[in-house]
Amino acid sequence: MVGGSAALAALVRPASAPDPAVGHRLLPVAPELTGLLPHRGLRRGSTVAVTVGQPRRSGGTSLVLALLAEASRAGSWCAVVGVPTFGAGAAAEAGIALDRLALVPHPGPEWPTVVAALIDGVDVVVTAVPHTVSAPVADRLAARARQRGCVLVPYGRWTGADVTLQVVRGVWEGLGAGRGRLRRREVTVSARGRGAAARPKEITMWLPGDALTRVVPPAASAVPVATAGPRPGGFTVVGSG
Repeated sequence: MVGGSAALAALVRPASAPDPAVGHRLLPVAPELTGLLPHRGLRRGSTVAVTVGQPRRSGGTSLVLALLAEASRAGSWCAVVGVPTFGAGAAAEAGIALDRLALVPHPGPEWPTVVAALIDGVDVVVTAVPHTVSAPVADRLAARARQRGCVLVPYGRWTGADVTLQVVRGVWEGLGAGRGRLRRREVTVSARGRGAAARPKEITMWLPGDALTRVVPPAASAVPVATAGPRPGGFTVVGSG
């Protein structure tokens, strides 16, 4: 894990010429999420945004954990920039390998430089989106991710993403009449995008999650919907998400 931009050089491999085949390779995601992504995985070079929604405690952090877990298990390096509440303990519980996770909680005014450096050498880069980011800077970072074969995951408002994911509804389970413990949350995640992702989609899943996903027939819903049950050792709800 990285505590600041000064230590990035130890993690980032030298940039090389882009591999023509790299854009066609996919990083795996949890089965619950495959139906939301046009290629059923994280396509290298793509930008997959996670919006925080309203209210801010919307499940976005948990969705980020769910999005990273399978790629990390498969050996990918991941980085999280500008999210100081992102917990290493919760990441480990979700299945993210901490020895392949770079955390830069406070990138400071050099945020674009930090993100660009990580894009050059890390498979998946999650970054909180500063309010001050300009469209040209965002476009340059997305173009760099396409060139380097990195999956860029902006966490916040981002125009022009290939796919945008958002938790639109959530219901907690575990509390009874004044007693009990929060155990899991049933959330509905929407996806919208461009190109192959232009058709809006929704799934309903548990956080913590489950590998068994049942797709509801299209006649039962205006958009594709999937449901999932609990899985031991699944995803963990943390921080402000």
